[in-house]
Amino acid sequence: MLSFLWNTASFIVALSILVAIHEYGHFWVARRCGVKVHRFSIGFGKVLFKKTDKQGTEFAIAAIPLGGYVKMLDGRVEEVPDELTEYAFDKKTVWQRMAIVAAGPIANFLLAILAFFFMYSIGVNSAKPIISGIQDNSPASAMMVSRPFQITAVNGQSVNDWEALNLSLVGQIGEDSVTLDIIPLTIDDSTITNEPTQTYKVSLKNWQFEPKKESIISSLGFIPYSPEVHLVADSISEGGAAQRSGLMKGDKLVSIDGVALSSWTQFVTSVQGSANQTLNLTIERSGQIKSIDLQPDARELDNGQLQGVIGLAPQVDTYPEQFRVNLQYGVVDAIIKGVDKTWQLTTLTFDTLIKLVTGDLSVKNLSGPVGIAKGAGMSADYGLAYFLGFIALISVNLGIMNLIPLPVLDGGHLMYYSIEAVTGKPVSERIQEIGFKIGAAILFAFMSIAILNDFNLL
Repeated sequence: MLSFLWNTASFIVALSILVAIHEYGHFWVARRCGVKVHRFSIGFGKVLFKKTDKQGTEFAIAAIPLGGYVKMLDGRVEEVPDELTEYAFDKKTVWQRMAIVAAGPIANFLLAILAFFFMYSIGVNSAKPIISGIQDNSPASAMMVSRPFQITAVNGQSVNDWEALNLSLVGQIGEDSVTLDIIPLTIDDSTITNEPTQTYKVSLKNWQFEPKKESIISSLGFIPYSPEVHLVADSISEGGAAQRSGLMKGDKLVSIDGVALSSWTQFVTSVQGSANQTLNLTIERSGQIKSIDLQPDARELDNGQLQGVIGLAPQVDTYPEQFRVNLQYGVVDAIIKGVDKTWQLTTLTFDTLIKLVTGDLSVKNLSGPVGIAKGAGMSADYGLAYFLGFIALISVNLGIMNLIPLPVLDGGHLMYYSIEAVTGKPVSERIQEIGFKIGAAILFAFMSIAILNDFNLL
């Protein structure tokens, strides 16, 4: 319940920021073009707060925080007194109208750059994309690399952390192959030795990626590096099943129900599949073998299944400092990095939309408000810098989505105004009305698919 409330609150904050900036873009340019603005609203429905400025614009916050709008004086939807005609949106030149409409998406791109600037100014602690192994019979298995290695570039584009690698690989969905630059590593205790860069071309023809079941890294067959996890109890939660069973810090886990334990993953799998069931656990404590009964508590998952939990964390080796990276830059470099990151996300999003249309990418990969809410909550958990990165990511997506030439979106209006600029006369109201209906139907279909995906119904 707390997780739901946190995700929802984070989602509302993120959406309110994005909507406010988007609509402010329309508002600011409309004012500069001499258009009278009746209302600037964040949210829909019942007005919770409102204030009117000296120019007669009502600024409002409404009860349903799922969007917003700027209501301008417009002769197409209302009677305009003669003395106010020059302030009406529909009486402005086609170039002014285009500027007002385009200002919303442009504001989203500027917000993304600003968010990335602050994110990189604050600094983000991340990890280098180190691979410890490759799964057999996977796309990456053709690389034949037997030692740990760091992926340094995808198709010639440098990647310095896991996020950058993930974004680059997402852009390869639907492609026939991908070229990876790697640096083999020799890890000896605390010493890590780099070797010359090697380049491999990996075929993607048989690549199957199901985002709900696995990460894009694992789908290619890469096994990310992680410090060794030992079968030794390190911390025990107060009041948990592990504490009630008598487990103590330093206990070595030997076997469970008579089956010898060889890895922490094996132990976790046994516990998770035994909710409210008694397990016989053999441990080694101070050189002596002991047998204890362990009954995992039950935790209900989103799909209704019960998962066993005991409140026990194992001993884990320290993550090598050489594998960490702090992405923090000065003012100028942070701006350059913000612009570059925004451009990368923009091109990736456009490429993804094209692949959705061509069928190279499944519509099952679309995410709706629930997925966005989860993302907002998770990023907020990691801190301000990560939340800023999430804001930038969604802002870029919002800006691009609004530029799609569907008549119900900003892009559709820009399409009509572009035709008017070329032909010298506006598109007929009948054609516009038909376009709005078609656009609304297409948009509704995509939103429905995204929402169904959120609830795993597709």
